[in-house]
Amino acid sequence: MKENECILGDLQKMLKQEQININSDDLYEASADRYKKYAKAKKVLDVPAPIAIVYPESVEQVSEILKYCNANGINVIPRSGRTATEGGLENWKQQTLVVDGKNLKKIIKIDPYNLQVTAQSGVVLQDLEDEVRKHGLTTGHSPQSKPVAQMGGLVSTRSIGQFSTLYGGIEDMLVGLECVFPDGHISKIKNVPRRAGGPDIRHIAIGNEGALCYITEVTVKLFKYFPQNNRFFGYLLKDVDTGVKILREVMTNGYRPSVARVYSEEDAAQHFGNFHKGQCVLIFMAEGNENMVAANGVGIEDAVEKFKDGVTEKVDPSLIARWFNHLNWTQERIEEEIKDMVTRNSHDGFTTEISADWENVTKIYYNVIERIRNEFPRSKDITMLGGHSSHSYTNGTNMYFVYNYNINCTPEDEMRLYHHPIQTIIVEETLKLGGSMCHHHGIGKYRNEWTKEEHGSAYYMLEKLKEVFDPKGIMNFGTIFPQVEGEKYQK
Repeated sequence: MKENECILGDLQKMLKQEQININSDDLYEASADRYKKYAKAKKVLDVPAPIAIVYPESVEQVSEILKYCNANGINVIPRSGRTATEGGLENWKQQTLVVDGKNLKKIIKIDPYNLQVTAQSGVVLQDLEDEVRKHGLTTGHSPQSKPVAQMGGLVSTRSIGQFSTLYGGIEDMLVGLECVFPDGHISKIKNVPRRAGGPDIRHIAIGNEGALCYITEVTVKLFKYFPQNNRFFGYLLKDVDTGVKILREVMTNGYRPSVARVYSEEDAAQHFGNFHKGQCVLIFMAEGNENMVAANGVGIEDAVEKFKDGVTEKVDPSLIARWFNHLNWTQERIEEEIKDMVTRNSHDGFTTEISADWENVTKIYYNVIERIRNEFPRSKDITMLGGHSSHSYTNGTNMYFVYNYNINCTPEDEMRLYHHPIQTIIVEETLKLGGSMCHHHGIGKYRNEWTKEEHGSAYYMLEKLKEVFDPKGIMNFGTIFPQVEGEKYQK
C-alpha cells in the first residue's frame, strides 16, 4: 500500500495543483453526504476523510486517475452535484480519492431539430435547463435538487424529477453517454432513438451509483416547452386510499399529467398548512400543448368525479401553483438547514421512498405506519409520520414515507437509534408485498444490507457486473453491494 504522501505526489504529476484539494474542512465535508447530516453538522462523523478531492478536466484525466487508483488499490468515490441522501458519497476506506466532476462543465451541443442535448457530467441541471429554454425547450427533468444537481450524478443515481409522470425518469430521457471504467477504458454509447443490438448497455451505467464506472458525458432528450398552458388541480380527501384510486384511474385511462400526487394528512400539514384542514391532499398539474392539457384536465376531473364520495373539497388552483413554485432546494436552503441543526440540534427528518403495484401500495403504507407507531421503541419522539405518492405508472406508483423526530441521544447514535430502525420497518413491509425498497434515491451504503433480497435470484446478474467491471473493488466501496466492513455503520 502506498503512503498518502506518495499518492499526493503522484497526483501532482497528473494534475495541476488547483485540481487537487487537501483542505481539511473540504475533506471532512466530502467524507459523507446528506444521510448523516446531523452528525456531520455537529462534527462527530465516524468515518475516515478521503486523501484528497480531485477535479479532472477531461475524460482522459478521469481515465488516468481511475487507472492509477485501480493499479494501487485506492478507493474511488465519484461525485457530481453532492445531493446524495443514502450514503453513496460516504467514505468507508482509509485510502480514498473523491473524484469530483465539477470541472466537466461544458454543454457540448444543443440540438433543437433532433430534440436532444449533450453535456458533460458536471453541468448543473438548472444551467442546462436555462440554456435549452432559450430554444423554447425543456429537459422535463425537475428534481428538488435541480438548482445544484449535476448531470452525471443524476444519471448515476437513477434520478427522477417532479414531472416524471409525463416525461419519465432519467432512464427514459437518456439517449447515450460516455463513461470510464476502473481499468481506464472509455466507453461511448451512441445517440440513437432505439436499437435492438443486444441488451441495452446504457443501463450498466445508469443507476450504478459510482460502483461500476464514472460517467463523464450524457445526452438527454428535449421536449417542447409550453408554460403558458399549465393548469393546476387540487382536492381535499378523506383518506390516502381515495387518492391512490384516483391516481390509478388517471394513469390506467392513458392520461399523463406532469404532476400527480396524494399526501397523507400528516405530510399534507407540512406542505399545505394554509388549506389542508387536517385532510389528505391530492394535486395534479397538466402541461404541454393546448390539446394535451385539455385532455388531461378532462381525465383528471372524470377520475375525481368517479371517486367523489372520498373527495371533500376542491382547492383553489392558485394555492397549488404557489406551493409548487417554492418546492426546489437552493444551495442557500441546504446551508441554512445545516446551520439550523447546529444551533437547534434537537430535531431531524428523513424520507424513505419505495414503489409497488396498485394492489399493494396502500397495504404497504398502512402496515408501515402501524408498525412504526406500535413497534418503534422511540415512537414518543416522532413528531410527524406520513407519506405521499408522487410518481405514478400504468401498473403502480411510489410511496414516499416521511418521518420527523426529536433526537434524544448523542449525534453519533442518531442513525442507529432512529433512522435505521424506521427504515428497516419500511423496507421489510415493502419487500414482503413484492415492492421495491428504493424508488429513486438509490441504495447507497445504507440500504445495501437488503440488496440481495431486493433482487432475489437476479442478484447474480448484478454481482457479475461488479466482478467483471470492477474486479479489484476500487469503485465506491460499500455502495449497492453488501460489504462486511460496512456493517458497523448499519446496526
